[in-house]
Amino acid sequence: MWIFYILTNKRKTLLYTGATKNLKKRVDLHVSGKEALFTKKYTVFTLVYFEKFDDISDAFKREKQIKNWHKEWKWNLIKSKNPELINLYFKIDSVNPYEDS
Repeated sequence: MWIFYILTNKRKTLLYTGATKNLKKRVDLHVSGKEALFTKKYTVFTLVYFEKFDDISDAFKREKQIKNWHKEWKWNLIKSKNPELINLYFKIDSVNPYEDS
């Protein structure tokens, strides 16, 4: 399974998009600053959105699509599933991580 994800900083002023096969490991790398200089520099560590895909090409297509969106569109997408903007890191393995949002 492949995952497209969006991170933000504490002030909710920056967004970072990515795709990965292991979301927990990738978020941990962002937090530690390993292989993720942008997110370390700007403390973009809060997981606010993710989508699961069976195929790597679908996950990367979604990432490229959303990277080209206006910031407002990205926030609308995030808030449609996660209106409270909670950190979804501890819900990565949930069947529906957005049900309590």
